[in-house]
Amino acid sequence: MSQAMDQLSNPFAIDAARDERAAFIRNTYAHLAGAIAVFAGLLYVFVNTPAIAEPLVRMMMGGQWWIIFAGFIAASWLGDWWANRSTSLTTQYAGLMIYTVAEAVIFVPIVYAVSMFMGQPELITQAALLTLITFGGLTAFVMFTGADFSFLRGFLMLASLAAFGVIIAGMFFGGFHLGLWFTVAMLGLSAGYILYDTSNIMHHYRTDQHVAASLALFASVALMFWYMIQLVIALQGND
Repeated sequence: MSQAMDQLSNPFAIDAARDERAAFIRNTYAHLAGAIAVFAGLLYVFVNTPAIAEPLVRMMMGGQWWIIFAGFIAASWLGDWWANRSTSLTTQYAGLMIYTVAEAVIFVPIVYAVSMFMGQPELITQAALLTLITFGGLTAFVMFTGADFSFLRGFLMLASLAAFGVIIAGMFFGGFHLGLWFTVAMLGLSAGYILYDTSNIMHHYRTDQHVAASLALFASVALMFWYMIQLVIALQGND
């Protein structure tokens, strides 16, 4: 009954009046921009705080990366649950914040390694620009065409499970290196998620779900950024 009432008072964006739909899309992307800004600020602080960065790097180098990864999965699940299933706006924001903090933490070792060990912080900037350009192009395509990519859901779930299995195998088998091909495949997967999430914003979210929609987009952008960093590192090594 409550779900039916929600749909009457807050229709799906595709069924809403033009002004209401436009406001929902603006709110979603404003929250996405805010999440990215908070992520960038936290990441800068974490990387430049030895008490935070050094233990994380030691865990990664000592073969304990799975602990960080497990914590990230747990925090991500909680953040997503709160943002998508709570009727409290405060709880939804808490979910988005938890997810944003978790993303910043898991990025610390790779950004620290590139900036401090490799001495090439410009690679992070390059990866960020490539991510934003790609995200912008994919978003524009969906917005202008109005295409519904919800049919990708099953494929994305299966591909994500397969990728998760490969990542776990890579963690626990020291000689198992993922390589450039896996990075490119994961960039393709993240692009698929951006298409899927963007079309969901236009077709399958209610107009009161801007926090949940922004979290889904942020997760996809962060996934692309992670593997874009790895791509520019690999390309730099091939020069």
